[in-house]
Amino acid sequence: MDQLSAMRAFVRVVETGNFTRASETLQMPKATVTNLIQNLERHLQTKLLNRTTRRVIVTTDGALYYERAAQIVAEVDELDASLSQAQSSPGGRLRVEMSGAFADWFVIPKLGDFYRKYPDIRIDLGIGDRPVDYLVENVDCALRGGEPADQSLIARRIAEVGLITCAAASYVAEAGLPDTPHDIEANHRCVSYFAAQTGRVMPFTFRKDHEEVKVEGRYRCAVNDARSYVTAALSGYGIAQLPDFMVSDELERGALVPLLPDWAAGTIPLYIVYPPNRHLSNKVRVFVDWLVRLLSDIRPAERV
Repeated sequence: MDQLSAMRAFVRVVETGNFTRASETLQMPKATVTNLIQNLERHLQTKLLNRTTRRVIVTTDGALYYERAAQIVAEVDELDASLSQAQSSPGGRLRVEMSGAFADWFVIPKLGDFYRKYPDIRIDLGIGDRPVDYLVENVDCALRGGEPADQSLIARRIAEVGLITCAAASYVAEAGLPDTPHDIEANHRCVSYFAAQTGRVMPFTFRKDHEEVKVEGRYRCAVNDARSYVTAALSGYGIAQLPDFMVSDELERGALVPLLPDWAAGTIPLYIVYPPNRHLSNKVRVFVDWLVRLLSDIRPAERV
């Protein structure tokens, strides 16, 4: 029996939740995965998994075995990488998630620089702010704005994105300018943003001197994508707090009007997150290091 291959198969079945997804991520037939785990159970003389027609349930012995097996597989992968050509020239498929705004404004235009240095890495770039099951979907890392909702993830804070309170010139012509943050809540319409992970509508945050005010304005339209958020504001649907790097051109040409200049909007922390119990391979390390260098200069813009 190839015990290491059997341990790999077992670890992937536990992490993905079924044999089909495990076979896909391991790129081997489902029957092979099944045989490997059956042989492992015979070798250990214990049941690791209980199988039903709908799901796979880890036994008590299986849960104990998984903790050590996952660590051993990760250590073997790290040892192989340290002694192989992949350490100096990493390659293979890399699965990354991020929002369309970060991808379009920062990452995709600069990927050519990354590929020139690491031509053997293939990047599958998932675009969106949807909730991701990192283990089931085999995601290596993600770039996320805001505090991570899942506390089990390993998170590395790398930058801070500024927000600016503004509205379309057409909206200002119709509704006028707000005098205070509370005036927005009482007398204005908003475009709101809701978190894809929780469905929670994010309040506007305002800071002045040592005072902080949170406002939950009345909205007709709420979205969970930054690009659509900008489009809705430009369409005149209400006041929004938009990422400053996305709207500098629109502010300069007057399509958007900055509001409440004495009140600073909040900021969004930017994180790279990794799934738990996932070995950080060399291809992930070099991509994350490149991403950190690319985004490290992001700072909230000066007030317009």
